[in-house]
Amino acid sequence: MQQEDIKHIEALHDIRNMMRKSSRFLSLSGLSGIFAGVYAILGYFAALWYIKNNLNGTSETVYQRNADSSLEIFGFFIFDAFLVLSLSLLTAFYFSSRKAKKNNVKLFDHTAWRLFWQMLVPLTTGGILCFAFLLNMHLSFIAPTMLCFYGAALFSASKLTYDDVKYLGLAQIILGIISAFDLGNGLLYWALGFGVLHIIYGAIMWWKYERNTE
Repeated sequence: MQQEDIKHIEALHDIRNMMRKSSRFLSLSGLSGIFAGVYAILGYFAALWYIKNNLNGTSETVYQRNADSSLEIFGFFIFDAFLVLSLSLLTAFYFSSRKAKKNNVKLFDHTAWRLFWQMLVPLTTGGILCFAFLLNMHLSFIAPTMLCFYGAALFSASKLTYDDVKYLGLAQIILGIISAFDLGNGLLYWALGFGVLHIIYGAIMWWKYERNTE
């Protein structure tokens, strides 16, 4: 192959890489996934501790409470989930900002906003359904709904970021469906999905894309 042909091929590769970077949000950090998973597992054990010491039962007995139960007893679980979510978002922002700075790119560019809107519809829909289940005390359906809609959001958004994200999304959906057939263990499946799967995904992402840049 002539030297000129090699240069043309290299130029085409450069153009393709530039187009890929401009159309995809690549500032997601694997470390943020690992931390999010750790936060979720800590939240899971905090919920188990609360159930054991304040509700005198197991996670399954919580789901069996009827519609006459007071929402006040579930305030801890709402706070626990909110804390996990808040810490995960703050950590994701920190590591994504750091990665964007290293790569000399803007964190909140047009692709980031497209990614945000792509995920907003399934996440909002799932959140509203979970709130409706909470109000009506159908607690056992919350974990499957969260996992399935979160997985759908990831799968939908994967075309705007790393392809690996779609596999995490599919895994969350599958776990959510399994959870729907084992309603008494929703808290455990929640920990597996938002905890273990996030740690595995984050570790893979860090190994594939970030370990050589640290």
